[in-house]
Amino acid sequence: MSAPAPLQTIEIETAPNPTAAVIWLHGLGADGNDFVPIVRELDLSGCQPIRFVFPTAPTMPVTINGGYAMRAWYDIFAPDLVRREDEPGLRASQALVEALIAKEKARGIPAGRIVLAGFSQGCAMALQTGLRHPEQLAGLMCLSGYLPLAGTIAAERHAANYATPIFMGHGRQDPVVVIPRAEQSRDALTALGYRIEWHEYQMQHSVCMEEVEDIGHWLARVLPK
Repeated sequence: MSAPAPLQTIEIETAPNPTAAVIWLHGLGADGNDFVPIVRELDLSGCQPIRFVFPTAPTMPVTINGGYAMRAWYDIFAPDLVRREDEPGLRASQALVEALIAKEKARGIPAGRIVLAGFSQGCAMALQTGLRHPEQLAGLMCLSGYLPLAGTIAAERHAANYATPIFMGHGRQDPVVVIPRAEQSRDALTALGYRIEWHEYQMQHSVCMEEVEDIGHWLARVLPK
């Protein structure tokens, strides 16, 4: 069976010859353009030069949307997100994200200067991949999402990322990934010993300027000059 085609990506470099990378995964039905505008809103003055990589997920039918085909990292079967999960889809997309990490390493950026970031489904993929990655990453930035396949993480997580900083931001009025789902994910990760920087915002399933400011401060800590 042939390997899947590499993901299409949009790349933005904050300066020539970047020494760090942020791989930022979009949510269900979006594409790699979704978070491109946020780069110019971030205060990255305290960071080393960064290559932002915005991949576009494959197209697949999504059950919760009546089987309509859209950009998705994995299928979603019901609003609660976790009672039944698309484990094959999650693991297939995990391999695609791993390929993006490998590409950055091949371009000279070590794992320790790579941040995996994601919104909603992209957040789930950042956790799915980052917690299992065999080299320590610079950080995991988890926006408006949740921990997928939570029952497998204790057995599958890799010791290399036990101490990796994790930023979790969520809207108190989020109707898509309700905040109790995110709190359960935070608490499960905390119970496993992960360091979670938790932020709540007065917003729905989105990103606000207060969160953008917090992201900039966090990136300056995990990818400092």
